[in-house]
Amino acid sequence: MAAAGGALLHVPEPRAAAPRTFSRPRPAQARQRAAATKRRNQASREAPPAKRRSEASLPPARATDAKENPRAFKGKAQKAFSPETSSAGASDGSRERKPGVKTSSLFRNNPEIPALLRPAVKQRQESVFSSDAFQALDLHPHLRGDGPYALILVPTRELALQSFDTVQKLLKPFTWIVPGVLMGGEKRKSEKARLRKGINILISTPGRLVDHIKSTKNMHFCRIRWLILDEADRILDLGFEKDIALILNAVNAERPERQNVLLSATLTEGVTRLADISLHEPVRISVLEGSQDQMHPKSRATLGASPPAASSEPDGFAIPVGLEQHVVLVPSKLRLVSLAAFILQKCKFEPDQKVIVFFSSCELVEFHHSLFLQTLLGGSGALAPGRLPSASPPLTFLRLHGDMEQEERTAVFQEFSRSKAGVLLCTDVAARGLDLPQVTWIVQYTAPSSPAEYIHRIGRTARIGFQGSSLLILAPSEAEYVNSLASHKINVSEMKMEDILSVLTRDDCFKGRRWGSQKCRAAGPQEIRERATVLQTVFEDYVHSSERTVSWAKKALQSFVRAYATYPRELKHIFHVRSLHLGHVAKSFGLRDAPKNLSTSALKKKKAHLRRPDPRRKTQSKHRLAELLRSEYSSGMGASGAKVKRPNKRAGPGSAACAQRPALAVGQK
Repeated sequence: MAAAGGALLHVPEPRAAAPRTFSRPRPAQARQRAAATKRRNQASREAPPAKRRSEASLPPARATDAKENPRAFKGKAQKAFSPETSSAGASDGSRERKPGVKTSSLFRNNPEIPALLRPAVKQRQESVFSSDAFQALDLHPHLRGDGPYALILVPTRELALQSFDTVQKLLKPFTWIVPGVLMGGEKRKSEKARLRKGINILISTPGRLVDHIKSTKNMHFCRIRWLILDEADRILDLGFEKDIALILNAVNAERPERQNVLLSATLTEGVTRLADISLHEPVRISVLEGSQDQMHPKSRATLGASPPAASSEPDGFAIPVGLEQHVVLVPSKLRLVSLAAFILQKCKFEPDQKVIVFFSSCELVEFHHSLFLQTLLGGSGALAPGRLPSASPPLTFLRLHGDMEQEERTAVFQEFSRSKAGVLLCTDVAARGLDLPQVTWIVQYTAPSSPAEYIHRIGRTARIGFQGSSLLILAPSEAEYVNSLASHKINVSEMKMEDILSVLTRDDCFKGRRWGSQKCRAAGPQEIRERATVLQTVFEDYVHSSERTVSWAKKALQSFVRAYATYPRELKHIFHVRSLHLGHVAKSFGLRDAPKNLSTSALKKKKAHLRRPDPRRKTQSKHRLAELLRSEYSSGMGASGAKVKRPNKRAGPGSAACAQRPALAVGQK
């Protein structure tokens, strides 16, 4: 039995030796297996190789996912967003995860990005023209307390402040010419005191000027020689028709002989109607034509009676020579990480970059401003301490929209104007007329509703001969918008989403679970996807950190859907609310699932907003506006009383006093 037992104990040895003889691994394979085991031991730091040998047969994702995720995103954001429940290391969503981790794939089930066919168009270049010398104005060398000689009306408070600052710089050699500004949000008492002392060049928003016309006794226009309506189309869009009518009547009552100038980048129907009623024998000046249109007196008289018909969009726009325009097609799920990656690329790894990002609503500005402050800055100004280059400037995020208090809006405007670098998140309140120095990039996160708005937005960069660039972010279903821009002589070049996301490989805080020892030169598509997922996980962790932030994200998403439903009819085939995949769009707001009943509520509000008005009421309002504006030639407005009526009765609509009035200037600013 002992011999038999010995034989039985001896039998397994040849069987075990046979595999070592014929299938023994090569030395190179053994070294690779040992290196892989060493890497697993370093990643886990929990068990020696002998104890983990039995786990080698498990799938790699299950063996390492749960171990690597706590180290995927380091820095202060790690403490705020509980990385223990995060799946930052996964890239394609196909691997199994720990219970409770809900980050899904960013790169699966996305619509196919179509090939962007861009028609070759020849852009019109903008030319700068100058006015006559100051000596031709025939002003008295000393003005004190004479009241306004020039009245400038602007649509927004920011544009009023900017115009006032520019006029102050121009008047430094002429200390006896006093400029002044009137706008909402300021103390009326202090404005009245300045009016009493005398303001020679008065800049104002329409609403505040009407307020002073009604309530300030020392407000007079007897010396007005120039009346300028800057951004006239925007003034009408904001609903200042009645205010403009009252101002025109008040000025006509005291000073019928003057020159009126309407400045607008687009000759809309409203501007044409306003010019038809308020201007006499206007002269049209266009940047596109390159010279002043000198008409025959008979043709000018005809133009004064009936200005040229205006279309909603001109045939082409003048583009500054130093402006480069780009477009990128990004699936809805990847919009947020693509925007964040672009901001990091420009403001973390490139010096002296000032970026303006345009959104469609105030809620979107507030949401993204708070999100980027709490994630990209970690709540205190450092994305990942010790990992970024020491020379990289800190990120600065500012916001600007119409729901902010005037003092805060003014402070933000001045801070961004003075700074050499930073990011301004804003609505279209910053798209018109504002001169923000040294802006290098304009990002349109939501597409504008018209090519004219597109031009106004990109006009914040490449100003006065400087260089600048713009980026338009579109979904794959919105690619046809490029053709709409091309039809207006706007040419854009394509930028690839992968090139934008590749900047994440330059920052170690976005490392995935397998790429810790690789250099950024060897970064491939898989590593870029994993790092984008790491960043998306950080956003989702912050959004889902409390009920308040989740509610905030849902309100921002609802605001986006409502704004998407308001695109004009001619763009509905490109931007239609039913073409949105709400689950994918919710991903771009850090939400893991689309809110329930979101589409229903948004469509209901859309229907209520687009309810067909009574045509008779619309016609009556048009006639009422026409009568108000035509009254500057006759009796004036009833609200102004007999003081306005008497002078107009004396002058009459056909008097020679009205013969020298005004010019219509339409040009690209």
